[in-house]
Amino acid sequence: MKQPLGVILAGGQATRMGGGDKGLLHLGGTPLLTRVIERLEPQVADLALNANGDPARFADFGLPVLPDSIDGFAGPLAGVLAGLDWAAAQGGETIVTAAADTPFFPCDLVPQLLLRAEGMTHPLVLAATPDAKRGTARHPTFGLWPVALRDDLRAALAGGLRKVVLWTEKHGGREAVFPQEEAFFNVNTPDDLAQAEAML
Repeated sequence: MKQPLGVILAGGQATRMGGGDKGLLHLGGTPLLTRVIERLEPQVADLALNANGDPARFADFGLPVLPDSIDGFAGPLAGVLAGLDWAAAQGGETIVTAAADTPFFPCDLVPQLLLRAEGMTHPLVLAATPDAKRGTARHPTFGLWPVALRDDLRAALAGGLRKVVLWTEKHGGREAVFPQEEAFFNVNTPDDLAQAEAML
């Protein structure tokens, strides 16, 4: 399998943060997005950013900006689809997604997702962490996605599907379980940002 391409999902509306782009918030003097780029870029063949609105606000990061092709903020799956379409144009076979508001995700995210995907016709794996109640908690913005299923995803989104797990389960998606529960800590609120500062 070729090395995956990377797509950072920054298409959300950040309502709990009062709007704006969470990726542009500073953590320890550095934008969250810079921290995510620094972790993901060494693990992938190329990198793009999924975001809606004026792409100029991300010009300093030097990445292609991919808007959703589905109208009306259809959630992370719309960002995944935008990434898959971009990857298809590059001749890519898979993408790995990461969220722009999650600065501490594992530095071996991509190798572990690829390991878990071994033997799959269509590599489809979500990151997960141990969870006392449910066994594992999935992190649907962190996953390995196959370009081959992009038209199936497009049809599902057009039909109103929004829940990531419903689509991944339909295609026999797997979980890659990462032991560090705090690895996928994401910044949704000002309190979360303060907690992330403490975690630094």
